[in-house]
Amino acid sequence: MAKWNKFPHDQKAITYAGDALKKNWDALHEGDGEPFPKETNLQEAWRQYHAGNFAEAAALGEGTVVAAKATAIYATYLEKKDAAKVKLFQEAMEIADAVRELDKKNANAHYQYAYAAGRYSQSISIIKALKEGYGSKIKAALESVIKLYPKHAEAQTAMGAYHAEIIDKVGAMVGKLTYGTSRDAAVEHYEKALKLTPQSAIAHIEYANGLLMLFGDKEMDKATALYEKAAGMKGKDAMEILDIEAAKEELEDE
Repeated sequence: MAKWNKFPHDQKAITYAGDALKKNWDALHEGDGEPFPKETNLQEAWRQYHAGNFAEAAALGEGTVVAAKATAIYATYLEKKDAAKVKLFQEAMEIADAVRELDKKNANAHYQYAYAAGRYSQSISIIKALKEGYGSKIKAALESVIKLYPKHAEAQTAMGAYHAEIIDKVGAMVGKLTYGTSRDAAVEHYEKALKLTPQSAIAHIEYANGLLMLFGDKEMDKATALYEKAAGMKGKDAMEILDIEAAKEELEDE
């Protein structure tokens, strides 16, 4: 494994030592419903993940959902080199795909595959990814997640993004006829995610991104309000802190 960049923020408040991990587990996993692991090594992998020690989390949780998530989140926010990002997303997809092959009822294995595939698609261009068949693969994976666990807020957000990204790139008509996408469906999924996790920064950020893709400047005020709400939140773990920083950057760019 190449040397990964360090998490660039204070970790004191997000280091869940000892019993603190289990006590805070439900809040930390409100968006994905991941069950608390019985294995000590996986508990430690998740502890390292939440603290932003993504390389350690990926190593400790090798071949499991936490490794896929740590790899994909690291690639999304902390990897600076484009080629390395793409490779990491591919690795995350492979890990998640292997897990879901062994356990087809593992909702987060399907979700982590979809997440990594979505970020991979953004990295190589949505149009190229659609030509490679990733559109149907992502949609099928997310449908599996929602069927297994309808309250999976992160999957609801990702499904909203699926609709929005495709409409943004190929248009509403082609999106509807070829990929079964619609603006109404996108908004419905984003709204479900917000209802399930009203304090989730990423649910607000992705909804804002989606509104701008779907409606442009017509929804700028609502998108800005969503970014502002996300930017004002306090992160419970490393991923949320990185999400919140992303919201702040969006506001600075406007």
